[in-house]
Amino acid sequence: MPVLAFDTSGDRLLVGIDADGVLHTADEPGGALASARLLPLVHETLARAGRALASVEAVAFGYGPGAFTGLRTSAAAAQGLAFGLGVPVLPIDSLLLHAEAARGARASLEAEAFEIAVAVDARMDEIYAARYRWQGGCWQALEAPALWAPEALARAWREQPPPRVAGNAPSRFAGRLPEVPVAPSGDAAAALLRLARAAFAAGAGVDPAAAHPHYVRDRVALTTREREALS
Repeated sequence: MPVLAFDTSGDRLLVGIDADGVLHTADEPGGALASARLLPLVHETLARAGRALASVEAVAFGYGPGAFTGLRTSAAAAQGLAFGLGVPVLPIDSLLLHAEAARGARASLEAEAFEIAVAVDARMDEIYAARYRWQGGCWQALEAPALWAPEALARAWREQPPPRVAGNAPSRFAGRLPEVPVAPSGDAAAALLRLARAAFAAGAGVDPAAAHPHYVRDRVALTTREREALS
């Protein structure tokens, strides 16, 4: 049962199709390019997999947190495709995607339990962060995705140091966050598909009308005074 998945929540445009257990993926520059490239890349990836769009049994998308425009792009595409196909939508935690990509870089995907934090640059001098544990063949959220000021996250990490961190915040906020072990990252598109397959197997699909972005942040931009204070 093919599962189509895509994510445009960050700087990369990820697309994948799971066809007969074989993962066919694409990973391209995203951001402003994602809205124009997403659907063409979906069709290109389906063609490489030798699958017709009509064969897709579920549509997964990275529902956030992440860039506002990117989240709306993915949600709209997922809803439109799923409505047309009459299939469920699988909303995927975009921060968990970083954790799963780090798990994919380990020597074995069946490795013993481990914990990982995820911290991603949210722009506007803020960070999206969460903590997860891999145990018993599935992920558990220890701390749900939230929006942090760098100084607040630094205090939290000093009080409870993460064993490893995935995401770009440690490098982009170097000097403002404690030095932490950074987890190597594996194939992000393949990680997205693994999460989508697990969600599909667990019956986590929702009606397309219920597939909405999870913004976390409730505003798009800084005020003029806030921008001046950061300059």
